[in-house]
Amino acid sequence: MASYDYDLFVIGGGSGGVRAGRLTAAMGKRVAIAEEHRFGGTCVIRGCVPKKLFVYASQFSEHFEDAAGYGWTVGETSFDWPTLIANKDREIARLEGIYRGGLERAGAAIIESRVVLEDAHTVRILAEDRTVTADTILVAVGGHSQRHPALPGAELCITSSEAFNLPELPKAIAIEGGGYIAVEFANIFHGLGVETTLIYRGKEILSRFDMDLRRALHREMEKKGIRIVCQAVAHGVKRCEGGRLDLVLSTGEALRVDQVMLAIGRTPNTDGLGLEKAGVETGPVGEIIVDAHSRTNVPNIYAIGDVTNRLQLTPVAIHEAMCFVDTVFRGRPTAPDLDCVATAVFSQPEIGTVGLSEDDAGKRFAELEVYLAIFRPMRHTLSGREEKMVMKLVVDAASRRVLGAHVLGPDAGEMAQLLAIPIKAGLTKDDFDRTMAVHPTAAEELVTMYTPSYRVRDGERVG
Repeated sequence: MASYDYDLFVIGGGSGGVRAGRLTAAMGKRVAIAEEHRFGGTCVIRGCVPKKLFVYASQFSEHFEDAAGYGWTVGETSFDWPTLIANKDREIARLEGIYRGGLERAGAAIIESRVVLEDAHTVRILAEDRTVTADTILVAVGGHSQRHPALPGAELCITSSEAFNLPELPKAIAIEGGGYIAVEFANIFHGLGVETTLIYRGKEILSRFDMDLRRALHREMEKKGIRIVCQAVAHGVKRCEGGRLDLVLSTGEALRVDQVMLAIGRTPNTDGLGLEKAGVETGPVGEIIVDAHSRTNVPNIYAIGDVTNRLQLTPVAIHEAMCFVDTVFRGRPTAPDLDCVATAVFSQPEIGTVGLSEDDAGKRFAELEVYLAIFRPMRHTLSGREEKMVMKLVVDAASRRVLGAHVLGPDAGEMAQLLAIPIKAGLTKDDFDRTMAVHPTAAEELVTMYTPSYRVRDGERVG
């Protein structure tokens, strides 16, 4: 029987890799985990966590305005970008310490280096120029923001990674993209007082979300003062006199801004990893191809998280990690369940969604009942803010099962997490109707919409 240095070698210290390494080490297995940057990965270091902190920071400008309607007098306010950056950095360092501490207490060996595969069982640690072997190898290296090298002047642009550490807050920014990251950062920068333009090649932002929410968010963002230019792309970026940037769009329009941010997608971090040497197959964008149990075509090598390009969400990577541990080390083969995954867009107002959109459901079910409520939430009545809230349930008319729930408005992300439970459980609209409302809340609309707003037959809306 072959003898190896480790039972498990994890490549990548993000949320998925750390969870897999910690759980396996806690079982008494010999585990090593390698990370070339900082533990915590995209989510903790340059993604979800700092982004949410920036979202909170950007909301205060509206909170100060709204306070007047409730009798508060708010004095002169100002925002200090360096203070936000310093406090964000301190929190990230704290979280990184927690990740490291968990691994150390579980007994995992921490390797601070880039590593590459030499073969199916051998890993080279570049910082030490030595090799180690492992019975099982888990690749959890995540992905990175696309840089768009074909764009003239791309080297002058930033991505979300750099946006978290800009030396100063820009006065004007153009953001190319229409997904989560682009939309969230457009709202963040606008809320911090930056003149913001969002440029998207499609007809409407947030292409994979329900159309009613997409259109409503577009309207609310424009009412706030964010300019949204759809069906356009960047054609070139040049540095002009004074250090600012000139951005030329495919429409012929030119914008002068301080920063151009590219948020046009993410690419798996597989370049230079040695996958070819190990015989691991990859897909069209470099993603590692895996089966239902996260196993590659090489029997002892597995991959989880964004590097597989399945569903790029931190909780998904963590779930895949736990399934991996069950499958490989606990003798309980478990496939990640990626159906009905709730998600949120921390725009302003934010989006929370779970299940099928109306368009997707219309392609799969003969007839739908759609329940739609658009209203001004109670918190805006005294503030005078005209921002609208949207709540929508998509129901299979035959079985009455709730197929999707979509919310735009305050705390939508929190609602989506709770809505995921009944929708995952396959509950029906009748179950929603039997549920007593909590009053006064915005969420009570979800259990008090008794009559369909309209129906969808064969993919077409009818009265």
